[in-house]
Amino acid sequence: MRHRLTAAVAVLTLGLAGCGGATSDAGTDDKPAAGSKGTVKLAINPWVGYEANAAVLGYLLEHELGYTVDKKNLKEEIAWQGFETGEVDAIVENWGHDDLKKTYITDKKTAVDLGPTGNKGVIGWYVPQWMADKYPDITDGKNLNKYADLFKTSESKGKGQLLDGDPSFVTNDKALVANLKLNYEVVFSGSEAAIIKAAQQATAQKKPLLFYFYEPQWLFAKEKYARVKLPAYTAGCDADPKKVACDYPDYILDKIASKKFADTNSPAYQLIKNFTWTNDDQNLVSDYITNQGMTAEAAGEKWAKEHEATWKPWIP
Repeated sequence: MRHRLTAAVAVLTLGLAGCGGATSDAGTDDKPAAGSKGTVKLAINPWVGYEANAAVLGYLLEHELGYTVDKKNLKEEIAWQGFETGEVDAIVENWGHDDLKKTYITDKKTAVDLGPTGNKGVIGWYVPQWMADKYPDITDGKNLNKYADLFKTSESKGKGQLLDGDPSFVTNDKALVANLKLNYEVVFSGSEAAIIKAAQQATAQKKPLLFYFYEPQWLFAKEKYARVKLPAYTAGCDADPKKVACDYPDYILDKIASKKFADTNSPAYQLIKNFTWTNDDQNLVSDYITNQGMTAEAAGEKWAKEHEATWKPWIP
């Protein structure tokens, strides 16, 4: 979920967000907790699916392998910068980011690809199912201008509103609105939680809503939303961010680690490399965290205790 910041701001933010004070297999100079095999520093990006991956891996790293886990709340691009400084050992759900892979894996050689998480990622535009039932052609992007008045809000400047999430997420939506000549304004809700709340209200109260959303996502198991068809994605159609006029590609979500962490070939590194599960697995843990009042730690523990056959093969 791509974003752009100036280098100065990004470095400052990393410094503020980083927890610091612990060693890791990446080879920093701090000391681990007594009795620990070392500290593994996991970036935590701001959506619950990512948190679910980290919850399960964190539980297994601590309780099966004896490591201390240091979780750092970081936006995506900033987490990649942490590979260079030694403040991040692993990103456990990466969405594409070919630009960052080129910078940190190919050019700087400070990061390595650890392979797929097993999750298939989908990004698109959605409306509540009741709108698709009432206005059957609304799910064709070519017809969105006809319905723009339905989506007007106090923030949409007299146009229809397209509601996005966290501004740091991967989004081509402003370019899509401009290049598809849609009479819409992109409005950012600010977080995954806010966009989920808006979607739930749109269903419960039958309020019009056009919104950016993605899978894996626990909400799709509870409520129906119809995806809006945009011009089909073809390889390279999104190469120029300012000229994008096609839908999002499907993503094979993967894991990224720092080169220093990978070079240790430690049990912690091998566990993260071996980790792979399904969208249903992730959605279940996300549901524990979001709807059942569990902490991420408790959710990871519950899932691990109930799915030993799934994670046993990950243990080196």
